[in-house]
Amino acid sequence: MKGIKFTQIWGVLTLLLLLSSCISILESKKNNLPKAPEAFQGSKDTMNSFYVNRTAFFHDPYLNALIDTALQNNQEINILLQEVKVVQNEVLARKGAYIPFVNVGGGMAADKVGRYTSQGASDAMSTIAPGKQTPEVLGNFIFGANIAWEVDIWRKLRNARDAAMNRYLATEEGKNFAITTLVAEIAQSYYELLALDNQLEILQQNIEIQKNALEIVRVEKIAARVTELAVKKFEAEVFKNQSHVFHLKQQIIEIENRINFLVGRYPQPIQRNAIAFSATPPDSIYAGVPSQLLANRPDIRRAEQLLKAYKLDVQVAKADFYPSLFIDARLGFNAFNPKFLMSSPESMIFSMAGNMAAPVINRKAIQAAYLSANARQIQAMYLYEQTILRSFIEVANQWSNIANLKREYELKAQQVDALNQSIAISTALFRSARADYMEVLLTQRDALESKFDLIETRMLQYHAWVEMYRALGGGR
Repeated sequence: MKGIKFTQIWGVLTLLLLLSSCISILESKKNNLPKAPEAFQGSKDTMNSFYVNRTAFFHDPYLNALIDTALQNNQEINILLQEVKVVQNEVLARKGAYIPFVNVGGGMAADKVGRYTSQGASDAMSTIAPGKQTPEVLGNFIFGANIAWEVDIWRKLRNARDAAMNRYLATEEGKNFAITTLVAEIAQSYYELLALDNQLEILQQNIEIQKNALEIVRVEKIAARVTELAVKKFEAEVFKNQSHVFHLKQQIIEIENRINFLVGRYPQPIQRNAIAFSATPPDSIYAGVPSQLLANRPDIRRAEQLLKAYKLDVQVAKADFYPSLFIDARLGFNAFNPKFLMSSPESMIFSMAGNMAAPVINRKAIQAAYLSANARQIQAMYLYEQTILRSFIEVANQWSNIANLKREYELKAQQVDALNQSIAISTALFRSARADYMEVLLTQRDALESKFDLIETRMLQYHAWVEMYRALGGGR
């Protein structure tokens, strides 16, 4: 580099920097969501059911046992666990990218040149030691280390590492969100199973009541107070409800197998306790303050980590416009005979070189990557906003749903009580010939439907209760 001044080198590097920085920086999209409300529909609760342990939230030991088994055996969760490991390994790879790469190796070869070539003639006249001529067949034995290092001047490699770490955290939160959804799905299916058990019991009780009414109608027919039409109407009603028993049993089997699939096992009966289903309403649930959702919901945390990763991707893509500095070095031993290989310093070799390069012409591919990184960053911001908005709406919907279902259940319970009393009244009136058989039949049918509706409403209460817990971020 004789004759080249340092100022000339610096001028060339400066020119490269100026050329590389000639790119417009896109403005990042800002969060356009308005400020979150301070409370859910006027609620002043600061308690949050998210912080309640899952086993304390679900009191049923059979349900907790199913969830524990599912967390171990569910295939979807196990697939996500492996995905987490894949992304974790990507972080390790990115960490190693900005550390020098060192390779150790060796090699050997043999070479013979023609006597009448310039190299052959030179070798014939040379000696490797006093009185010892250079052999015609020369070996080439080498052993050493090669070092390659890209100097991370613009934090490109470290930003890529940090982006990989954010993606790992996002994958971890995605797994947590899947677990929360799995817990909610198992709980809702379990309560649906309990509802079917209660409906089956009520239907069987109602069949006994209708059989007793059928016997009464048969006696009345013998007494010529009713016709054969009344008997057939009651028989048909009994047959209809008896056939409905098998429909409920099939539904029970399907719900059991749905739970078995989520638990990760072959079909088998589900242990459960349906006694307290109708008698005990779901526990109170507390939504807390809306700002807690940002910290509690795993899908919001996942969207946040992805947004951070895409922001770093923009910095990585931007750094591709700047010069890159590469350092290569080699240190080792080289000799024509293995017995001289470790002779030092005669057989020692080393080299070192530094290269700096920057894109100047035809940078369309780099520009496209940079523009795509910006687009993905803006897309991630919209996804983040959408996830936050969805979470608030889910909590608000379930908060209102729980209150409305509670009032609906109270009114339906009053309806069931009234219809239960009407069954006894209509039967007594029928015996005293003050009501016809159709009034008895319709009263029994209405009472059965109202009891089914009451159980359905209780099941919807449990579903809303579980869904609220999931919407708050709980369930893990």
